[in-house]
Amino acid sequence: MKRAITDSEFDEVLKSDKLVVVQFHAPWCQPCKVVGPRIDAIAETYRDEIEVVSIDIDDNELTAAKLGIRNIPTVIMFKEGEGVYRNVGIRRDYIESIEKYK
Repeated sequence: MKRAITDSEFDEVLKSDKLVVVQFHAPWCQPCKVVGPRIDAIAETYRDEIEVVSIDIDDNELTAAKLGIRNIPTVIMFKEGEGVYRNVGIRRDYIESIEKYK
C-alpha cells in the first residue's frame, strides 16, 4: 500500500533510486477515491521496484504549491528527483508509464 507523506518528507522521498509515484489528493475529492485504490494496487504489484506515496494537499499545501498542483487527483512520477510524468484527473492505467520509467 502507498505511504502517506508530508511536506517535510517530500524532498527526502525524491532522493530514492527507484521511480517515485506520488498521488496528490484530499479526503473530500470524489475522483481521488477512484484513483486511490488503483494507486494502492500499483504499490502492491510493484512493491519491490518503485516507491509509491500520497500527499493530502489540504495538510501539505507547500509541496502542492511548489509543484503547481491546481486540480486533484494528480499523479506525478519522479525519476532521479525529476518529474517525468504527470496526469491530472482519472486515468485507467498507469502501468505503461511505470514500465517506461522504472
